[in-house]
Amino acid sequence: MPKQRITKEMVVNAAFEIARNSGMEQVMVKNIAEKIGCSVQPIYSYCKNMDGLRQDVVEQVNCFIQKYVTSHINKDDMFRSTGKTYIQLAQEEPHLFKIFILHKREGISSLNDLYQLEANPHTAEIIASELNISVTQAKQLHLNMLIYTIGIGTIFSVTTPGISGNEIYKQQEIAYEAFLNQVLEYESHAKAK
Repeated sequence: MPKQRITKEMVVNAAFEIARNSGMEQVMVKNIAEKIGCSVQPIYSYCKNMDGLRQDVVEQVNCFIQKYVTSHINKDDMFRSTGKTYIQLAQEEPHLFKIFILHKREGISSLNDLYQLEANPHTAEIIASELNISVTQAKQLHLNMLIYTIGIGTIFSVTTPGISGNEIYKQQEIAYEAFLNQVLEYESHAKAK
């Protein structure tokens, strides 16, 4: 029986599945070799260091999350449904959510830097149009919800036996209403001047 040729793609895919099912801390050469069904030698030939492999896994996680969010959002209520989708992701894929949230982000020295990295550049324009507010205020609303959703999603993904999804969605909606009212009040004062 001929030996199976181990490829880098097989190694990264196996590492991704391990991370997805058990967390990034379980992405180890012996676990990858066991998942693929080979010795550790072919794994070492692709993994000069585990940091590089883990970065490949993070990239695959980011791709997975982009596809997940795109396929789950409600196009008629994009802003609200995006936040709910991230919470749903935290519930369904807690290990991937933690990897997404906790991976190191280089070159971030302000919340604006984080916003520029994490947000689609057109989202604020869409929010501004939908809510009839300025793009500046839409960015602030989006940033507030981004920070809130990351926080509550993290709480959701690390608690056991787990907080109900309905309780989380309700709390997220309360935050949305509070942040939106703050923005609308600011817009009202700005227009009155």
